[in-house]
Amino acid sequence: MAPTKEEELKLRDYSGDISKLGSAERFLKSVLDVPFAFKRVDAMLYRANFDTEVNYLRKSFETLEDACEELKNSRLFLKLLEAVLRTGNRMNVGTNRGDARAFKLDTLLKLLDIKGTDGKTTVLHFVVQEIMKSETAIPDKSPDNLLNKVHPRVKDDDVQKKQGLQVVAGLGRELANVKKAAGMDSDVFLGEAQEEIIRIKGDEKKALYHVKEVTEYFHGDTAKEEAHPFRIFMVVRDFLTVLDQVCKEVGRMREKTIVGSARSFRIPSSASLPVLNRFNIRRDVSSDEDSLSP
Repeated sequence: MAPTKEEELKLRDYSGDISKLGSAERFLKSVLDVPFAFKRVDAMLYRANFDTEVNYLRKSFETLEDACEELKNSRLFLKLLEAVLRTGNRMNVGTNRGDARAFKLDTLLKLLDIKGTDGKTTVLHFVVQEIMKSETAIPDKSPDNLLNKVHPRVKDDDVQKKQGLQVVAGLGRELANVKKAAGMDSDVFLGEAQEEIIRIKGDEKKALYHVKEVTEYFHGDTAKEEAHPFRIFMVVRDFLTVLDQVCKEVGRMREKTIVGSARSFRIPSSASLPVLNRFNIRRDVSSDEDSLSP
C-alpha cells in the first residue's frame, strides 16, 4: 500500500479541502506525516516473520542438499543414464560420437525427438522397455494361481513387465526433492539469505556447495556455464514429467498387446539393435547439446 514517489509528492503538495479526497488518500496523507512510517512497518513485519523466514530458509537448504543426494545416489536414475548412454552409442556406431563416455542431462529432454517409423515410438520408449526387462520381481507361482497353471509363461512375463514398469514409473517419487528444488527462485532465495538471515549463512554456503558439487558431478567442467544455479534440478524435473507420460504409454501398449495376443510385448534379446534399427536417425546434428559428448 506504500505510495510511489510520484504519488507521495502529489499527496504532500495537496493543499485543497482534505474532505474531497478519497478515504485511502486521506489515510495515506496522514501516514506520510509520520517519520519513516513505511520503514517502521517493514521493520515490524520483519520482526513478526523472522522465525518463519528462518525456518523456511533452513528447510529450503535441506531440500537442496536432499535433492543433491537423491540425484547422486538414485540407483534407478543412474541406471537410466547408463541405458541412455549405451543406446546413444549404439545409434552412433561408426561416427565420431559412437564411443561417448558422458552426456549433459539436457540430452534427456531430447529423447522424444527421435521417433520410429510409426511416428509414435521414441528412443525414450525403447529405454523404458529395456529397463523394464531388468527391473523384475519373482512372479506368483503358488498352486492356487489358476492363470499361472494355464499360461505360466504368459503370467510370469506379464507380472514381471508390470512390476518393472511400476519401478521405472516410481522414479518421480524417488526424486521428490529434486522437483521441489527446481521450483525455487534462486534470486529471491539468495537475497533473503544474504541481506536478512545472517545467522544461517553457514547453512546457505553448505547447501550451495552441494548444488555446485552435484552439477559438476553430472556436467563436469561445463557446470560453470550453467545459466541458472538450480538448472540441473529443472532439467531432471522436466524429464521426470516426460518419463511419467512415456511409462503410461508403454503400459497402455502392453495392455493392448496382452489383450490381443495373450502375451506381453517384448523385444527379442537376439535381435540386433531392437527397435532402433527401425528408427529414422538423424546423423547431421552437430550441436554438443543435441548429441552425446565423447
